[in-house]
This record gives sequence, C-alpha cells and structure tokens, in this order.
Amino acid sequence: MATTTAVKRTPSGRVSYRGETFSGYNKPKRTSGGSKKFAVLAKKGDDVKLVRFGDPNMTIKKDIPARRASFRARHKCDTAKDKFSARYWSCKKW
Repeated sequence: MATTTAVKRTPSGRVSYRGETFSGYNKPKRTSGGSKKFAVLAKKGDDVKLVRFGDPNMTIKKDIPARRASFRARHKCDTAKDKFSARYWSCKKW
C-alpha cells in the first residue's frame, strides 16, 4: 500500500500511478489485455492501492435480475465495505 505522495497529477487533471493513468481516485477503468478486466486506484484517507478485478473472459449480464441477485448473494455484497478489496469493486459494478 502506498500514500498519495506516490501518485502524480498530470497537467490534464488525470492521476498517474506506477505508469498507469486513471481519471481519478475510486473510478474503475477497463484494462487492455492483462489478466483482469478492470483496474481502480482506490483511496482511503491518505492511503492508495491499485486493485484489479474481474475475469476478462466472462461477460457481465447484470441486466438479468435473477443473475444479478445470484451474484450479489454469492459474493455477500451487502457486507463488502473495504475499498481495497476486489470484492467491493466487483459488487459495486453489479
């Protein structure tokens, strides 16, 4: 885990961390290639962490209510409170 001092602001207002640019803190973005579908630069207080989540080979069908309910029950989305976990961001996307 790093602090906000490791993060640089670009002139366009974006955030740069470890060679990746993000539109801001706590805003997921799609990754190109790689082993995960999304990445987010999570921030809690002065701490920041790069969290990657999602299977790139699976499609999200959250518009089907039964699938959405099963996903949220299976992952216990009601108790996902830690922004530094992939579970939190996955539940937030669903």
